[in-house]
Amino acid sequence: MNQLSKAVVRQTILSLCVSLGYFGIGLVRGFSAPAIPSIRDTFPELLPGVHIETWVSSVPPLGAFFGSLVTAVLMHRMGRKFSVLLAAPIWVVSWAFIALSQRWEIIMTGRILSGISVGVTLPSAQIYVSECSDPKIRGVLASFPSIAMSLGIVFSYVIGSFLTWRQQAWFGCGVAVIQFLAIVFLPESPVWLKSKKKIPEADNAAEWLALSGFTTDADQANQVKAYKSYSIRALCRRTVLLPLAVGLVLLVIQQLSGIDAVIFFTVEIFRSAGSSINGNIATIIVGLVQLLSNFASLIVVDRFGRKPLLIVSGALMSMSMTSMGFAFNLTDHGNHNYGFLPLVSLIVFMIGFSVGFGCIPFLLMGEIFPTKQRSILSSFAGSFNLLIMFLVIFTYHPLQHAITTAGTFWAYAIMCLCGVIFVIFFVPETKGRDLESITLLFQKKSHSRKVSTMSSGIDEKCGVDNLAMTVTASDVNLASRSDGMIPVNKT
Repeated sequence: MNQLSKAVVRQTILSLCVSLGYFGIGLVRGFSAPAIPSIRDTFPELLPGVHIETWVSSVPPLGAFFGSLVTAVLMHRMGRKFSVLLAAPIWVVSWAFIALSQRWEIIMTGRILSGISVGVTLPSAQIYVSECSDPKIRGVLASFPSIAMSLGIVFSYVIGSFLTWRQQAWFGCGVAVIQFLAIVFLPESPVWLKSKKKIPEADNAAEWLALSGFTTDADQANQVKAYKSYSIRALCRRTVLLPLAVGLVLLVIQQLSGIDAVIFFTVEIFRSAGSSINGNIATIIVGLVQLLSNFASLIVVDRFGRKPLLIVSGALMSMSMTSMGFAFNLTDHGNHNYGFLPLVSLIVFMIGFSVGFGCIPFLLMGEIFPTKQRSILSSFAGSFNLLIMFLVIFTYHPLQHAITTAGTFWAYAIMCLCGVIFVIFFVPETKGRDLESITLLFQKKSHSRKVSTMSSGIDEKCGVDNLAMTVTASDVNLASRSDGMIPVNKT
């Protein structure tokens, strides 16, 4: 097996195993849609009121918010692999609580624990995959988690049609056990090992993954200590604040597009629109479209780049939310002669979301955040994303009452359009770049010219010594590239 084939096979294996965590997230997100009706049929006293049902359905994002906050410390101190691995036993406990519950307080506890596990998995799995992938295939491999999440949602919808809610919970418990066994034997992220000065372990992990261009030279490892990673000085640097701002805005647009309102209330949306299509069937159709669209994103994410796909994604979502608004506006005026407009609109929305804003913001989090601050930034961004998700779900009905359902979907359309404008002017293209060179995109233009001004007026020996002290780890890495994508200053 040549080096390229070895890299593709092993990095793909790692990505697939880690993606089981996102499959588990999909099971959590899709659980309530079929489970709540099943509980009503088999154990109606377990959920005594609509208010309790609402909390059981939507409480996981709150648990995930707190889980994501602690993940920064976990990823930084214990590693990316450990963080992904820790989520599995928490899921086992949470699903067991749900499956064995005899009171609503127990099922609520299980849902909160499952949310905590979601919060731990969301940032750590994506970063783990990004740091263990070569630039040329990182886009494809980093799309696996989003596909796995969509597959988990569809699985919840499908198995929920013939399994009871307790059986669904035991299924989720079994998936968590498989996830633990699949990940436990994988190597830790070489990037994290390098940042912790575990050079032999980093070399071994990079060798197993067959990462191209990865180096753990002592000079490069020592350069990482230039800043204390979590100091005020480090966190207030341009190369930290700008990527964080880009990541947060993309995550806000992702949620304010209305995606989780669509996922959580698909059945209700179709019934409110007066559609003749069965709400449960429509839910499965929309879920399958999202899954197939995520598979399509594998082909296009590294061929067309991140930025063009985000622009197309935002445009499609804006158009589809606009058409959904018109459908509800017609309904409000007593006109139901719009055929399959709601179904077609949501299908287009899911296609647009899946090929861009569904996966690329998380991919970019693993690419544009600096290595030393990646844990805390990703944890903060993930928590922020989950909090916005919770707010979107809880404000859907109040918005309907305040500005009508049509106005709600038009508001989502406007946010999607704002996302397109933001991507055009502020999001850099990271396609094919290594992680170190991406960091340079957020530095001032004049930074790369500093080296050339320091060698004048000194003898040859001193010039070489001084120049060596000014070359950063990123510059060394860039100089070693042979693909010609990044220009290197020559002094």
